[in-house]
Amino acid sequence: MTETETIAYDVVVLGAGPVGENVADRTRAAGLTTAVVESELVGGECSYWACMPSKALLRPVIAQADARRLPGLRQAVQGPLDAAAVLAHRNYYTSDWKDDGQVGWLDGIGADLYRGHGRLTGPRTVAVGDKVLTARHAVAVCTGTRAVLPDLPGLAEVRPWTSREATSAQSVPGRLVVVGGGVVATEMATAWQALGSRVTLLVRGKGLLNRMEPFAGELVAEALTGAGVDVRTGTSVTSVTRTDGTVVVVTDAGDRIEADEILFATGRAPRTEDIGLDTVGLEPGSWLPVDDSLRVTGNDWLYAVGDVNHRALLTHQGKYQARIAGAAIAARASGETDLDSGPWGAHAATADHAAVPQVVFTDPEAAAVGLSLAEAEQAGHRVRAVDVDLSSVAGAGLYGEGYKGRARMVVDLENEVLLGATFVGPGVGELIHSATVAVVGGVPVARLWHAVPSYPTISEVWLRLLEAFRDN
Repeated sequence: MTETETIAYDVVVLGAGPVGENVADRTRAAGLTTAVVESELVGGECSYWACMPSKALLRPVIAQADARRLPGLRQAVQGPLDAAAVLAHRNYYTSDWKDDGQVGWLDGIGADLYRGHGRLTGPRTVAVGDKVLTARHAVAVCTGTRAVLPDLPGLAEVRPWTSREATSAQSVPGRLVVVGGGVVATEMATAWQALGSRVTLLVRGKGLLNRMEPFAGELVAEALTGAGVDVRTGTSVTSVTRTDGTVVVVTDAGDRIEADEILFATGRAPRTEDIGLDTVGLEPGSWLPVDDSLRVTGNDWLYAVGDVNHRALLTHQGKYQARIAGAAIAARASGETDLDSGPWGAHAATADHAAVPQVVFTDPEAAAVGLSLAEAEQAGHRVRAVDVDLSSVAGAGLYGEGYKGRARMVVDLENEVLLGATFVGPGVGELIHSATVAVVGGVPVARLWHAVPSYPTISEVWLRLLEAFRDN
């Protein structure tokens, strides 16, 4: 019989993805002893199956598309991408799915790593293998999410792709069906179509990227269609089978589609089904509601940081939450009772409510921060949206011939500050941080007139937006 060893720490972190790593970094920086528990690879979903591999696949696609917009370069890049080289480059950015570097980083900050499946066994207590870890101050659940597959008969036998297989596949399928209309679906349709797949995109709703302004999905859908993707909206999958390697998809319209692989990008669920939530009075498999310091409702020791709290399912936002949570844990551990928990305070993840930025790395890119027009109106704000055709900006024409895009800012008419902004077009991902600063800072429109954009850059769209707000 194996003897159980109990080890005490100030903080125990469940999950060593970017969120868990950042919680550990902040608690260690505050001098708190910290244990990190991980059942897979240190670095988590983002490093090996999401952000990094997907963007490594997409970067050559976008670079080629940009090059084809430029006279003098267009003819030099007319051939297909070297798919093997792109996949090898992607493998490099995942460190070939080895986590030695990430483990070394954890060791460098003085956090102790425990490999294995960690489960709560009661308040402030986590079991992993033959070890029991106790937390003097906090346990932080940073276990992220997993892909959700639809309830279709026999789907397991089809061996469908989820986001993990889509970002780690070692060969290009000849035909790929993608089910979904969100970020994963549109990005993977973009990547695999450019790498040589014949892609069919099946979208249950009326359009793509339905959490952004409607024009974002419209422009991305138009571009995907132009690139050769068969985009079908208002379409649901009724059955999927695989026979002799061929996937057969039947839709609610009665269409029969054959493919080599099928990717379902139809949602995420929290990885909380088997981490012992029932031992502390919480529902296994549930999202974990938190306050703005990321402390789970009804607890003074349990935190849920990143995707598991369902506030903003984005790596950069989870890392932001981790910095806030780490600061709050450290403050409470030092005996502070009056935390800086007001809006935009050091211990309040305010941006989760008001200024979440996101970039979709399709061609064109779609980038947004803050509230859309519909969200602002639903929240009761008196607002006005102003739109600008991005092709009217000199920098856009220089970026590439035939540049097509659109920008919108949503202005609160009570205070004349930005509540949100959306940009769609090649290269616009680099515009979104300026919008984020404006939204977070509550910069008045009158002051933005003095933030002079350099000529000729695409950022001159800010001047066009301000002119549109003034003149209409």
